[in-house]
Amino acid sequence: MLDFDKMKNIGQSAAAKVASKASETAKFGAGKARETMQNRKAAKSAAGEQYIVALDIGTEYVKALIGKVSDDTNQIEIIGVGREHQALSDMQAGAVSDIAGVVRNCDEALAKAEQQAGVSVRTAVIGIAGELVKGTTTTVRISRKSSTKPIDVVEMEKIIRLVQERAESKAQTQMAWELGGKDVEVRLVNSALVSIEIDGYPVTNPIGFQGRDVVVQLYTAFAPMIHIGALERVAGELDIDLLAVAAEPFAVARSVIGDESNTSFSAVLMDVGGGTTDIAVINEGGVQGTKMFGIGGRAYTRAIERGAGVDFDIAEKLKLGLQTGSVPAGKVKVVEASLQKTLNVWLSGVELALAEFPQLDHLPHRLLLCGGGSSLDMLMDGLQQSDWYRSLPFTRKPIVQHIQPNQVVGITDKTGMVNDHTFITAMGLLRVGLDTLHYSGNSGSNSVKEKIDRILQT
Repeated sequence: MLDFDKMKNIGQSAAAKVASKASETAKFGAGKARETMQNRKAAKSAAGEQYIVALDIGTEYVKALIGKVSDDTNQIEIIGVGREHQALSDMQAGAVSDIAGVVRNCDEALAKAEQQAGVSVRTAVIGIAGELVKGTTTTVRISRKSSTKPIDVVEMEKIIRLVQERAESKAQTQMAWELGGKDVEVRLVNSALVSIEIDGYPVTNPIGFQGRDVVVQLYTAFAPMIHIGALERVAGELDIDLLAVAAEPFAVARSVIGDESNTSFSAVLMDVGGGTTDIAVINEGGVQGTKMFGIGGRAYTRAIERGAGVDFDIAEKLKLGLQTGSVPAGKVKVVEASLQKTLNVWLSGVELALAEFPQLDHLPHRLLLCGGGSSLDMLMDGLQQSDWYRSLPFTRKPIVQHIQPNQVVGITDKTGMVNDHTFITAMGLLRVGLDTLHYSGNSGSNSVKEKIDRILQT
């Protein structure tokens, strides 16, 4: 796999410095605390220390992680953690539906994280999810006019731009079809090289090679501008600067692959949130694609709500109570039946999503899960014990596990609060921020690889 960025990921900088709105943010109750934090920030900045906040704006919870960046931008220490519950109307299927409500929740989560960290951080990476976020690997073959001319950075830039343009057109067409012909403006949020071949010969760094035919595989993720605009509005209300916006399944992939350019890591990653299930397929260290569908933890709660004839809050308690054995005996069967119906639909969604990777001869047999929705024992049992995978190109029965925080590369937790699979997406967002900082010129290097990395970022 490629050696361009110590691991093929570049968090697309969706940056847009937003005007300060501290006076508006203050009305949400954390103004005085933030003012004190600003003084601490000034002291820290004078010492040359750098911080990033990851905002995982999920359907069920907002999670904020504050990370302290090491001097060489290769490591992050988590020093602040905040979490705030979202109302039912704040998010729909992973997308913001009530900006004011989401801003309030983000502000509370940020305030908690800042209080613990002792700094106020204004550089953020925000995740984006939802069924209309399209991530795929596009393959383009280019026939060069002069096969004896060595490939340089300028030519490589043109090739990457061509692949990105084709991928964007494909994403717009797919979204328009799904929305009944409606044109949708999209923006590139992540881009990562998967592989390059020159005259059939795989290379890790194409610069300087000669050849006629260049085949480029490039992973790209696009999101509708309406969703990105909502996140930028949230950032503006919070008075934070966006370092990057990242497709959440891509961030999860980035969290576990590592820094080795020739890694053989292969797995199917599943982030089961409150509103969506996000899937990323990694093959030998390369992101082959991402798929999302709109079934998450809330769908199971809604099923109990309908089956048991109770309101949502009670249904949520019954769902969680099944895990602990606290469901009243008279309701156990109806709760289990309701969950099983939704599980069957969810397993069909997983099967359909994984069937959309025809470019792979076989699928990785490791299934690594994260997100609060994957905490349901019945879901894990369904993946492990049923035959949902029989029609898919697995070479053997999949091994199913949760991703643990200690498996995330380059990030350590100093708080003791990041202790399970529900924080993996936020940790992945920190990793995207680390990559974006490292390859935005902050390292002081101007190598060929970093030039190509910056091509992918813009």
